[in-house]
Amino acid sequence: MKVSCLDFSETGQFAPIFIDFIQKKEPLKPFYHRYPAIAEFEDQIKDKAHESINRNLLVEVLKEQYTSIEHLDELTTTQIESLADEQTFTVTTGHQLNIFTGPLYFHYKIITVINACKKLKAQYPAYNFIPIYWMASEDHDIDEIRSFQVNGEKFKWGTEQTGAVGRMQTEGLSEIAKKIDAGDKLFQKAYANARNLAEATRAYVHQLYGSEGLLVLDADHKALKAEFKQVIKEDVTKHTANELVEKQSDKLDRMGYKSQTFPREINFFYLKDNLRSRIVKEGEGYQVLDSVIKFSEAELLQEIDEHPERFSPNVILRPLYQEMILPNLAYTGGPAEVAYWLQLKPVFDHFKTAFPILLPRNFGMIIPNKIQHKLKKLKMAEGEIFIEKESLKKNITKKISGQKLHLNEEKQALNQLLDEVKQYAGEIDFSLDEMTAAETQKMINGLDKIEKKMLSAEKRKHTEKMRQIDEVKDFLYPGGAPQERKENFLSFYRSDKNFIKSLLQALEPFNLQFHIMRWNG
Repeated sequence: MKVSCLDFSETGQFAPIFIDFIQKKEPLKPFYHRYPAIAEFEDQIKDKAHESINRNLLVEVLKEQYTSIEHLDELTTTQIESLADEQTFTVTTGHQLNIFTGPLYFHYKIITVINACKKLKAQYPAYNFIPIYWMASEDHDIDEIRSFQVNGEKFKWGTEQTGAVGRMQTEGLSEIAKKIDAGDKLFQKAYANARNLAEATRAYVHQLYGSEGLLVLDADHKALKAEFKQVIKEDVTKHTANELVEKQSDKLDRMGYKSQTFPREINFFYLKDNLRSRIVKEGEGYQVLDSVIKFSEAELLQEIDEHPERFSPNVILRPLYQEMILPNLAYTGGPAEVAYWLQLKPVFDHFKTAFPILLPRNFGMIIPNKIQHKLKKLKMAEGEIFIEKESLKKNITKKISGQKLHLNEEKQALNQLLDEVKQYAGEIDFSLDEMTAAETQKMINGLDKIEKKMLSAEKRKHTEKMRQIDEVKDFLYPGGAPQERKENFLSFYRSDKNFIKSLLQALEPFNLQFHIMRWNG
């Protein structure tokens, strides 16, 4: 793929807090530890090396989870075992268990951490760097993961299951896979042979990215949760995170940034069987919402000791859980994730855990040959693909028309004339000012209508160009949403088995810009 890049600020797609983070604006610097530049990792390694991570447990859990992969390759085994080494660190991304990988940006996240580890190894050869995909297997919002789109066609999983999505059975997914698989039966095999959605997701992600050294971790595990027991206990009894995050969020709000997430008094769900519901304080005791389950404080603390796996952190404490069980240097996420991580630094400081470098995921747009040809015919600059469709049509029409399509000078002349009339009328009777102003606005509105009619008439002369603009925008913004947030990778992978390899070569993890990729498909 041929790649060109644009500043995020030129796309009009990103919130001010994300742009300001990328641009290293001074007011935001206290809200993170280090900027995502490769030179910053030297000190990040030193910080993380001082922490006590249970590396042997991490290795045991990964070995156990990878028993579901038949004929495990030597590279993956080596990657897992290397985590026991104090010289090994991770770069992590997390994502929901969207069926069939969900939208394209899932792959951009994975590729960012893979390529970042390669760059870090080249820069710091004395260390090992392992890319990690942290499965959000404990999420319970099935509607966020149950559908996906291939070449504009939507597919939906009709399951009625509830609870943590990673524990759900995969019934019905093999049937969808038969309709859309890429000839290699990647998804058919994964969904047919797995015991649950987490296992199936690990299977196909490993098939796609295992050869790049990626490890897939399911943190819904009793032994890993046991490492987090003291945090769980403090949160349910002292509500420390709630207070710290509220104060940090207030600071951001006063700076004009909108909070992405909101802490609760207790930031844990109770997770058991098909239930994942919030734990709330109720008088002297505790209640699990949407259930009859209640605890006294002593009973709840005992439950944490005996069954830590039943306590699932929400968005406020999941990042801390991740950083306490992994020798992690950086977290890769999208703009919303970067924004909510900026609310969390005091929590990390309180629990004496290194705040990771926030490495934004790669952002991109894939432009196949047919769309490239249309862009050329329309003489569109790359930056113009981000313009809203009707505004783009207006711009293109003005560009290709030989006619004058605005009445700016006429409006200016009319305003000048009417200002003189207003002055004369006001000298006779000041009460005529209001009437003159109203009549002036009517005339300006009339010119606006004429201007719009002129533009519409000119557009009709160029219906073929307008149709091409529709095709370009509908492909790059299906349903009005950015391609990376809507279209599934199978739209490209089914006709090009080297598509993943091309993405790995095209995306640059430390180039914090929007990637425009011209694909030969």
